[in-house]
Amino acid sequence: MTEGQYKNRRILVVDDEERMVRFIRLNLEHDGFQVIEAFRGNEAIQRLRDAIPDLVLLDVMLPDLDGFEVLKMIREISEVPVIMLTAKGEEDDRVHGLELGADDYITKPFSPRELVSRVRAVLRRNEIVKGSMHGMIEVDEHLKIDFDRREVWLDGKLVKLRPTEYRLLYHLVQNAGWVVTHDQLLARVWGYEYRDEPHYVRLYINYLRQKLEKNPADPQYILTERGVGYRFVDFRRLKGEHPNG
Repeated sequence: MTEGQYKNRRILVVDDEERMVRFIRLNLEHDGFQVIEAFRGNEAIQRLRDAIPDLVLLDVMLPDLDGFEVLKMIREISEVPVIMLTAKGEEDDRVHGLELGADDYITKPFSPRELVSRVRAVLRRNEIVKGSMHGMIEVDEHLKIDFDRREVWLDGKLVKLRPTEYRLLYHLVQNAGWVVTHDQLLARVWGYEYRDEPHYVRLYINYLRQKLEKNPADPQYILTERGVGYRFVDFRRLKGEHPNG
C-alpha cells in the first residue's frame, strides 16, 4: 500500500481529550488520511454508522462508556479494524482489548511516527490477501478453505475469521508442512514494525485454534515447534499430492 492510497482512508478518532484528538488529526491529515472525530462512546457508534470509517482509533477512557464497551458494540455491527489507545503500563488493558477484538494498541504517549506507522500496518494487513493458492483447499474431511472467497468451512459450517486471523491462516497454509518462525509470521502478517511484539503471534494462534481445532489443547492442524514457530499440517503429503499441485 503506497502513501497515495491513504488519501481516501477515513480514520475515526475517539477520545475525550480535545488536545489529543487535535494532535492525532494533524499528523494523520499530514499523511493523507481523512479524520472523523468523536468525543464520547455513543457518539462514536453513530459516527461509525454514518461515516463507515476504514479504521477506528479508540481511547480506553471515555466519559460515558469505556472503550471496551464501545469495542464490544463495534464488533456487534462491524469488522472495521480498531486500534486501542491505552495508558502507559496498563498491560491488562492491552490484552483485554485484543481479546475483545481490537487489532492493535498504542500506548500513550506516542510519537507521530509511531501513530502513522501503526495505522498503516493495520490497514495493510486488513487488505485482501492475494497469493498463489486458488480454489477450494480440502485439508481433510472436516476443514475446507477457499482463499478466493475468503471462506473457511469446518464440518460444513462457515467459520467467521477476523482479517488478521485470515492472514495468519493464509501464511501458515501457504507453507503447509514447513515451520514458519515467530519472526517470519510477525513480518508477514503484522509488518516489520511489530518485530518486538512476539505475543501477537501466540495470541492469534490461540484464536485460530479455538475456531478450527476440535481440541485446541491438542491441535491437529496448527502445530507448535517449540522455540521456533508453527507448522500447518502437511495435508498435501497426507493425500499424496505434489506440494505445488
